[in-house]
Amino acid sequence: MYALVALGYTMVYGIINLINFAHGEVLMVGALTSWTVVGLLQEHVPGMPGWLVLLISLMVACTVAAALNFAIEKIAYRPLRGAPKLAPLITAIGMSILLQTLAMIIWKPNHKAFPTLLPADPIDIGGAVITPTQIMILGVTAISLAVLMWVVNGTRLGRAMRATAENPRVATLMGVRPDTIISATFIIGAVLAALAGVMWASNYGTVQHAMGFLPGLKAFTAAVFGGIGNLAGAVVGGILLGLIESIASGYIGDLTGGVLGSHYADIFAFVVLIIVLTLRPSGLLGERVADRA
Repeated sequence: MYALVALGYTMVYGIINLINFAHGEVLMVGALTSWTVVGLLQEHVPGMPGWLVLLISLMVACTVAAALNFAIEKIAYRPLRGAPKLAPLITAIGMSILLQTLAMIIWKPNHKAFPTLLPADPIDIGGAVITPTQIMILGVTAISLAVLMWVVNGTRLGRAMRATAENPRVATLMGVRPDTIISATFIIGAVLAALAGVMWASNYGTVQHAMGFLPGLKAFTAAVFGGIGNLAGAVVGGILLGLIESIASGYIGDLTGGVLGSHYADIFAFVVLIIVLTLRPSGLLGERVADRA
């Protein structure tokens, strides 16, 4: 799930060098939209298979999230494209707070139970226990990365993205419309965030208006960890961050008698991040770029 959100972060950063701190709130809107659609379908179309309910809610959530991120880019970020980098950063933080407040007004601040739509029986694989929902999350992440790599490296849209990321003005001379490409990038990032939001809700069984903050922060950390701007790096960073948290809260918690358990898992993740960035500031898979004379 960290990897899915980190892919959206790294795509936007790779094109316009902007950290979209409202990305976690797009995840939250996607999850709450899915929760609303699931409730309506279960009320008006009882007996529909759970996987179909989840698929329909996922499609609606992706559409709403894409429209929201398109509007955010056009209204909040595009007018500031030539401004100092601090201005869009502050705007992104403000947009995050605004979306949280609007979601609290629309969906109310209480926690809501997300129904279990897939089989809940755990599967034992070589001593490891995994649920069908977690298998779905792994599959969705792998497919998303494969599709993104194909889009970026094997399509006209991908070539236009790479050209815009390299030099928007020169790309314009080559017939590329940077505004359209940037909007498309935000839409793709929103779809990934909505996917992650629905996966998050399905896995943990709860949604609420502030649910996107921590996943968004950790996914940003994962993107920097793996190498911001690198698609494979975002996935590697997300998986490693999740593994570090799990090992820290499990094995290290047992060794210390529960003193350093799940409550302190974040500490280990960020300590490892600091060490990696100290030794390799560009991240694990990031490219070292020399300054031109």
